[in-house]
Amino acid sequence: MSRFFSVTVLVALLAGAPSAVSAQWLNYPTPGIPRLSGGKPNLRAPAPRMPDGKPDLSGIWDDDGCHSAGVDCGGKNLFFDLARDLKASDVEMTPWATGIQAQRVSRNHVDDPIADCLPAGMPRMAFWSAFKILQTPSEMAFLYEGQNGPLFRQILTDGRPLPPIDNQTWMGYSIGRWEGDTFVVETQGFRDGGWLDTRAAHPNSDALRLSERYRRVDFGKIDWIITIDDPKAYRKPWTVKTALYLVPDTELIEGFCAEGEADTIKHRRITPPPPEPPSVPVPR
Repeated sequence: MSRFFSVTVLVALLAGAPSAVSAQWLNYPTPGIPRLSGGKPNLRAPAPRMPDGKPDLSGIWDDDGCHSAGVDCGGKNLFFDLARDLKASDVEMTPWATGIQAQRVSRNHVDDPIADCLPAGMPRMAFWSAFKILQTPSEMAFLYEGQNGPLFRQILTDGRPLPPIDNQTWMGYSIGRWEGDTFVVETQGFRDGGWLDTRAAHPNSDALRLSERYRRVDFGKIDWIITIDDPKAYRKPWTVKTALYLVPDTELIEGFCAEGEADTIKHRRITPPPPEPPSVPVPR
């Protein structure tokens, strides 16, 4: 089981009730964190920098802070609906995406890959639990606790272009660059028919190009901007603005999805899932 959620509570997730569990090294002081006179982390301190002067994004991060505090987020997390703060006209789906979403919702979300112990995909993975960023001069490593098993994402910053895509993946292929103090990430090569969120069940196709911008505004906060550009699924790109919050004095823990946990969800299926039609190009 991971720090915050388990596959066994996917039904509760859809209802908005998280399950918390303590982690190893809980409350062990993280080295290098500035502290107030009483010993609490000073999360308003200036953002740290690497020896080369670039902002240092290293740390364990949570997308809204309520999960790391072990409290009920009320189902309002972007994990459930990535477009929750946008107008309906901001997210215009193609007929293919509209049909996929309707099928998923009509089946009460039981066909979610999470129910089969598969990865949540991006950007949904970042909204499910805390994750760690490790920064080096040539790449960023994102380490996710992974309720279905630990997952990693490598963002290469050595100047290489995005690769030709011969094999689609759950997490895609990522490259990054700095624009001043903002870290810009471009990712492509996703699997067709992914899930961008859980309750809303917005799909993505294999044409998804995910763009992200990270700016560490102080020691405890990163502004995070996400742009979904998927011409097979959406009539136009759409952008979500959110933030990441540092989770100090703790560490990631290992978690795996067990076969019995997946069965908890699978047993809700009355009929086998109908195949979702593959995405098709749509002229813009």
